[in-house]
Amino acid sequence: MAKSTNQDRDARDRLRRYQARHEVHVRQLTRRKRDNVAAIIGLLVIATVVTVAQVLYFTQGPGTPEPAASASATPTPEATGENTGEVPDPALAENRAWTGELVINDIPLGIQLDGAAAPQGVSAFLSLAQSGFYDGTTCHRLTNGGFFVLQCGDPEGTGAGGPDFRYGPVENAPADDLYPAGTIAMARQGGDAFSMGSQFFIVYDETTIPADAAGGYTVLGQVTSGLDAMKAAITDAGIVDGATDGAPVVPTTITGVTLQ
Repeated sequence: MAKSTNQDRDARDRLRRYQARHEVHVRQLTRRKRDNVAAIIGLLVIATVVTVAQVLYFTQGPGTPEPAASASATPTPEATGENTGEVPDPALAENRAWTGELVINDIPLGIQLDGAAAPQGVSAFLSLAQSGFYDGTTCHRLTNGGFFVLQCGDPEGTGAGGPDFRYGPVENAPADDLYPAGTIAMARQGGDAFSMGSQFFIVYDETTIPADAAGGYTVLGQVTSGLDAMKAAITDAGIVDGATDGAPVVPTTITGVTLQ
């Protein structure tokens, strides 16, 4: 009888140990599933934040960067706005390439603008450059958080200034939203193809800029030399207060633009 009682007790002990191990195993599986779900949600949140940040950067006022020359241009969405003020005649671009020099902090950047692909944008840039509009204006904005652009050409240095005209629509935007290093493009307000004025940006490292309701961004041309020197002297120093979008640590001024 004692032997049977001991066997029963051993059986109950084994059952309890099995049940305890099974319960631990179930809890581990449940925790693993919960952790996996949390990780997936976290990745989705990060991806969403990055996408939203990209869209917000290029839709927050007259400081939106433009596209760099790519393999093919995006179809220009139907224009819904209109030019305002005395916009330079697109014929000024002469349907040809313009070469010259953009000097920033005494660093000469060789540049080439495509008057055939972006006649309105190049004509406006030419007119402003030839009148001395850009001389002494600052490059007020630098980004390095996934977007790599230096934005210049605002006489107020705030991102809200410009000449006494605004023009559109978007010209010569890349179909793949990819802006290679060296791209020079016009800034504009998000969703407004007729908000371009004097502000432009230089892409100093390859950047993808999502198109919006107005399309992409007018690509004027590219930097052909001096980009590495500009990066070493200006963009590599970063942004004030360690931000990813703001004023460059190195105060940056356009000291001259020549084109021929």
